[in-house]
Amino acid sequence: MATIVLQAQISPDDLLKAADQLSLTELEQFLANLLALRARRRAPGLPTEEAELLIEINRGIPSETRARHEELLAKREAETLTPEEHEELLRVVEQVEALQAERVEHLARLARLRGVSLGTLMDDLGIRRADHG
Repeated sequence: MATIVLQAQISPDDLLKAADQLSLTELEQFLANLLALRARRRAPGLPTEEAELLIEINRGIPSETRARHEELLAKREAETLTPEEHEELLRVVEQVEALQAERVEHLARLARLRGVSLGTLMDDLGIRRADHG
């Protein structure tokens, strides 16, 4: 993990410049932690289970996996995918779908804890619904 040297007093702009030094993976983890911090501040009495679910919901797909997924999809669209890449794409799609299913499970569990529908929870959290139409 990268170490960033900070001054004793740091402005939000300086903090942003420091965050710019992080790798994409470190930045995504930092963002997930920052979103969890925001959630705790908005609801300081948030039960631990809800806070943990929010952290998992905000975790997302690892940047390397997302990038490779997009690269392979682009090659498939361009019809330049090799048979080996096709097999890799199938594995990556399976991995992405498993992560997405896990996220939906976390969302459903949080909705049950809060006593609201999944749709209401997603609206409350600002999560877009997939457009399958």
